[in-house]
Amino acid sequence: MTDTLDIIRVNVREELPELGEITNVELRDKVVEAWAYALSREGMSRISDMEGSGAPGYWILTKGTQLDHIRGVTRLAIRYGDELLSMYPDLPLNRDVLIAGALIHDVGKPLEYNPTKMADWSARPHEAGWPVTRHPVHGWHVCLTVGLPENIAHIAAAHSREGDTIVRSMECTVIQACDHALWQVLRLGGMIKDGEPRYHPNPSARD
Repeated sequence: MTDTLDIIRVNVREELPELGEITNVELRDKVVEAWAYALSREGMSRISDMEGSGAPGYWILTKGTQLDHIRGVTRLAIRYGDELLSMYPDLPLNRDVLIAGALIHDVGKPLEYNPTKMADWSARPHEAGWPVTRHPVHGWHVCLTVGLPENIAHIAAAHSREGDTIVRSMECTVIQACDHALWQVLRLGGMIKDGEPRYHPNPSARD
């Protein structure tokens, strides 16, 4: 298992060059650890192993994988945050938290995209649920399991509609805006296939 995790850690560092923007080395390493843990649990070795979609089979990128989405949100969030700090230097926006949060906002998705588990959930949804949980909830678990602070786990948990009933942090608010804007703009630009959600009872679910 250790060798496998080491390989996945190397893959994550290669796939996410934006990690280099995080100045706190411990935080950077824990972002890598979160992805390594989440991927290894589901038999994956790379973020790019996952379909580029908002949910399995739904809002599918016509080009690219889940990695392209995660990096896209991160790059937008960095630009958004830097512009805010340029305009409002006294704004207490934490750049490291913003970047780390953007990189792990979908860290719970390997669970949702595990084909064996998807088949099991669809065969007995009355027992297992379908899915057993969504990626924001699992992302919260992953983050805390590897020792990421709660303000980072909050971003994984609250960037989607699960966060609509709580107050989002500033960093989470930026990431949620970038995440939704990216999906919507790509859809309007013809770069998203709507598809049919494999399990979401809510047809508006996409992220």
